[in-house]
Amino acid sequence: MAHHIHPIPGDLYRKTAPIQEDMPKVQGYNFNQGVDHRAMLQSYLNTGLQATNVGKAIQQINKMIERRQQPVETLNATVKEDPSTCPCLRSCTIFLSYTSNLISSGIREIICYLAEHKMVDVLVTTAGGIEEDPGLRGRLLYSWQGTLQKRPKQVRKNGNTLMSDENYVKFDKWIRPVLKQMLLEQNTQGVYWTPSKMIHRLGKEINNPESVCYWAYKNNIPVFSPALTDGAIGDMFYLFSMEDPGLICDIVEGRRGPVLMRPCPGERSEQMLNL
Repeated sequence: MAHHIHPIPGDLYRKTAPIQEDMPKVQGYNFNQGVDHRAMLQSYLNTGLQATNVGKAIQQINKMIERRQQPVETLNATVKEDPSTCPCLRSCTIFLSYTSNLISSGIREIICYLAEHKMVDVLVTTAGGIEEDPGLRGRLLYSWQGTLQKRPKQVRKNGNTLMSDENYVKFDKWIRPVLKQMLLEQNTQGVYWTPSKMIHRLGKEINNPESVCYWAYKNNIPVFSPALTDGAIGDMFYLFSMEDPGLICDIVEGRRGPVLMRPCPGERSEQMLNL
């Protein structure tokens, strides 16, 4: 290749338009001011990168909480019904959805706290989000941290958490009498079971404050899991049906639930947290 002189550009950097004066400056938390967790979380908004997205999420959640505390109004007047009787009567109906692996982790204590203190109005989860609730799963047989190499036999791996098969054995023994009673009520009282009604009943029967389903039952928070049979709990339903056939769980009727929970007409809104 022949050597030649490349032309030297006149300017290495281009001129840019003036930065708007109201544009926030990137700045993180100064720990020399002491450790103030609230101030640190507020600083995320201007930290940049993913921290800014966390800060925006915090802002949005605070708006949801503020809106939820406002008086409930319809198109013509103030609602006289107690908003605690149904989530759709609140100024802002907050839905929280989560996957089963979060219930298998320590995030479950946060979700349990939110349900206990009525900080959300509706819960939506998978079948695993129900069966892995520690309050339901084998009467508080917990999961542990571990690795694939160190796990003993008959122990299932979920990320870096481990769960013993014994959890499901005890869960099956506990749930069978509950299902038997539900079948009896269906045949004698005409009870029409849906996934959310079943979950409500399980929360009642467990009677354990370390259970998300328990607090949802206590505080009348609907829990929707349309695919309730799509998990180990579905296997338990199947095995139960082999001995005592006839129990019906209507997933079509259950699908209507989340739609009916939407706010009534008026100055209201619905917000969702999807984990």
